[in-house]
Order: sequence, then C-alpha cells, then structure tokens
Amino acid sequence: MKNWKRMLLSLTVSVGLLASAVPAMAAPQETSVKVNDQAVQYATGAPILEKGTTLVPLRTTLDAMDVKLTTATDDTITAVVDGRTITLKSKLTRIDGVTYAPIRIVGDAAGYEVRWDSSTRTVLLVSKGGDTETVQTGGRGFMWEVEKNGNTVYLVGSMHVADESFYPLRPEFEEAFAEADYLGVEVDISTATDEQQKMVLDLGTYQDGTTLKDHISSETYASLGKLLKENGIEPDAFDTFKPWVVEITLGGLKSVDGGYEASEGVDLYFIQKAVQRKIPVIELESYESQLGMFNNFSKELQEETLKSTIDNFDVLDTSLNQMAEMWKTGDDEQLLELTNSFSDNEEYNKAMLVDRNIGMADKIDGYLKNGKGEEYFIVVGAAHYLGEHGIVELLEDKGYTVERK
Repeated sequence: MKNWKRMLLSLTVSVGLLASAVPAMAAPQETSVKVNDQAVQYATGAPILEKGTTLVPLRTTLDAMDVKLTTATDDTITAVVDGRTITLKSKLTRIDGVTYAPIRIVGDAAGYEVRWDSSTRTVLLVSKGGDTETVQTGGRGFMWEVEKNGNTVYLVGSMHVADESFYPLRPEFEEAFAEADYLGVEVDISTATDEQQKMVLDLGTYQDGTTLKDHISSETYASLGKLLKENGIEPDAFDTFKPWVVEITLGGLKSVDGGYEASEGVDLYFIQKAVQRKIPVIELESYESQLGMFNNFSKELQEETLKSTIDNFDVLDTSLNQMAEMWKTGDDEQLLELTNSFSDNEEYNKAMLVDRNIGMADKIDGYLKNGKGEEYFIVVGAAHYLGEHGIVELLEDKGYTVERK
C-alpha cells in the first residue's frame, strides 16, 4: 500500500511541472465545448485533451464568448472583453495552422465559470452571475499563515493536477491572495520554453546508443510493453526514454483519463491570477533542480517507481480521486500519513522532501525577515508542509508561529 502512495505523490508533485515538457505517447483526446449551453462549432480544428491540458482553437472559442482577439504570439494573448483590453500569459500551440490555448486560462479571464462534464467530455463555460445551481463548491484545502515584523506569508498546499470540483476555492484563499505582493511557486510552469523542453529530452533520453530495455529488468520491460499494448500504444514507444520519464508520462496519461489536468492545478490557477494582477511570480526552485533530482535517482529507484506505476496503473485514477478528496476536505491526518509513507525509501524521501523542504523553508525565512512589510502567497505541493521534515515544522524550529487557516 505504501508503495503506491509514494508513487502517487511523485506524480502529484511532478506532473504539473512535466506535463508540458514530457512527450505524451498517446493520441490527443477529443472533447467539446459549450458556452452557456450552446455548443461551439469549430470549422477548423477541434478541442483536444493533450498532456493533461484541455486545448481549444483560440479565435473560435473567444468569438463564442463575445471576446475579440487582438493578438496572439508564442506566449501572450491580447483580447478585448466588454470594452477592456486584457493580456494573458500562456504558451500557445499551433496544430495544422490553428492556434490553440488552454481553456481555463481564456475562460477565467473572460469572466466565465469553467466546468467539466466527465460523462460527455464537455467543457462548460457559464457566465458568472447567471444560473449557478450546478456550480460545484471546492474544498477546504491546506493553508497556513506566518507573520514576522510586519511581513506575512501564506502557505498554500497545492495539487498540481486537479479538476473542476476543486473550484471555486473558499473565500479565505482568494482574500489572502488579493492582498499578496508576491506569488511564490516551486516552478513557474506557465513560462515553459523550447529550451526547457529540450532539457527534458537531453536529460530524459539515452545518449549513448542504449535503450530502456538495457537499463531495467526483462520482467519490468515486458510488463511495460504489455501495458502499453493494452492501451493502444506500441510496446517499444518508450525505448529511448529513461525510467523516470516513462513513469511520469504513464501517470500523466492516467490522470487525464481520470479527468485531472495540469491546467486545473492549484498552482497554475494562482499563476494565471498573478499575471492578471501583474504581481511578480517568484520561484522557490528551478526546472534544472527538479529535473536533475529525477535524473539523479539511482537506477534501482527509477525501476522501482516505474514498476510501481505499472503494477498500480489500473487503480491510479481511483487513487487520485482519494487524494483529491483529501485535499478538498483539508484532512491533515491523511496528508501527514501520506507524507510519512515516504520514509520507507531513504533515497526517495531525502531527495523528494527533505532536501527540497529545507531549501524552500530557507527562502520563506528570508521573505519573513526582509522587513519590507510585504505579503507573500506561497503555493507548493501539499506534501511538503507536514511531518518531521515538513516546511511547517522547519519554520517552527526557526522560532515562527505557524497558524492553520
């Protein structure tokens, strides 16, 4: 039981970072869009679910929402909503000459509630202030507050992949964020560049002429091939990739099947709001540090986590549902149990939680001590906060009082 918990946390901690960078090996999944119950008709292109994000043809979708597109570059959208100009930061995708953008980003910015009907695979855009009978209420989540000499830091626990049932967030989140001078995240995943994607490929693929089957046991390789074939993917599709990339890609594909997307993640939600508010987004880590951590896992650990993903593939969506429920109920006891399960493997626990938590706690300590009377809204994976080596206890060891909100 502890093995799948540890593997699942690996997915939730990392998939938000890697969903836009690790190549997905399955075909994009089609979906549909409705604006106030009216189906959007796409003459060219079609909405797709790809790499954990729902992408829609940008111009047609904006037209359906009565939003006028002004310009769209590689990572910036300018549009006019109700007579006011808005600017969004989001990496755009070109497919067969059509520009695609994440649906949540454009829907939120245009003033719509963005919902997901998993039974029909339909994105529902509903005007705010209209019929709200079916609006789902989010959950309690995880948030703590720390104060020092006029500085305030809010600590928010994220799930990097989520679905519409997480939103709207409870007012305490929105109120704290509204007063923040800075947003802090592990990595600003909205700024992924070709260079960072190249970094994944350089680190995550074999450069010496060997392939995956040369680095894992024949039993694990056979199990992987069988799983891929059962899911309509060629058994050797992952041969050029290292085990850590294969593990995360499999987990990402399964999370999409379960309706969980990186574009719905709590950290990305606040990144987009920070862009709209034009407040700085600061990174507590980096692409290099996170990718390097996975790449530096021992050969034995990489195979162990891959094998765990393969063995538990059929229950991953159920496990994600359980984890989502834990987040929405804000269950500290379950979160602590999950975090403590990492202690089974010293290498994994030290790299994933201990070392990273120390680094993040030290940065938060610096924010609290700068004496500038500022407010910071910090959003990192929920599993980083609790336990003996968690950020909360590390800050308390430094003399701070950390209050659960």
